Amino acid sequence: MIRNIPDIRKNFTPLQPFAGQYGEGVCYNELFPHHDLSGLIYCYWELKTIVPLKTLFQYKVVPDACTDIFFETENPGQLFVMGFSTGYTEFPLGYRFRYMGIRFLPSVFPLLFRVDGQELAGKVTALGDVLPGIFKSLVQYMPETASFTEYACFFDARFREITTGLMPAIDGRFFNALDIILRKRGGLRLQDELDTGISPRQLRRLFGFYMGSTPKAFSKVVRFQYGLQTGLARSVGEDPMFFYDAGYYDQSHFIREFRQMYGCTPTDVMKEK
Repeated sequence: MIRNIPDIRKNFTPLQPFAGQYGEGVCYNELFPHHDLSGLIYCYWELKTIVPLKTLFQYKVVPDACTDIFFETENPGQLFVMGFSTGYTEFPLGYRFRYMGIRFLPSVFPLLFRVDGQELAGKVTALGDVLPGIFKSLVQYMPETASFTEYACFFDARFREITTGLMPAIDGRFFNALDIILRKRGGLRLQDELDTGISPRQLRRLFGFYMGSTPKAFSKVVRFQYGLQTGLARSVGEDPMFFYDAGYYDQSHFIREFRQMYGCTPTDVMKEK
């Protein structure tokens, strides 16, 4: 158990709003990790078809500031990692599939494995190209057929083993800035409210490594996530002050950033419900 990593989870809950909204043909599930890993991994997830689909399935992922390892269970030897993103991504998954994933909390993946977050940002990369040792340790013992709960137990065992004895160098300046942004829910004036005792250039360098992006881009994702968690209906008219409370200049500012990260407007999303 790594005890010196700040508790990101207490101020941030990454949300993928499409979970459970696919209809009867597709199922999405999440399981939390062992408590020893709760400060590192937000959840394990499973996305699968229950019956073969009649049309090609497009899976949309919105920015959540996390880093995911994922794979299709029929091809467990092909593991991928996806880093920080500021826009939505669509994956054509076909008519029948079963995917598993491990969702690391923001900044944790680069911190643990000393991988520059900028190398992972905005793309999907083969895990073997990034961390060949971790890739081999997972693939070597990966169950060929197992329930989601059994996979979660496997991930718990492997990552508890992998992280045992790790002593990551914690940069308090970065985590202080991260904590401020999370507590402010991304709605802050960076120049005035993000005083961590180092220059803006140094802070951008730290965010580049740990997040794969800038403090400004990370704040936008946190603000977007806060908007999702507080409810779309309220944001599109029931509470006009929502936009200001969430750190947006006005309604058009909110809608513009929402469209970039979600792929459509809040009103369009409400029509789908």
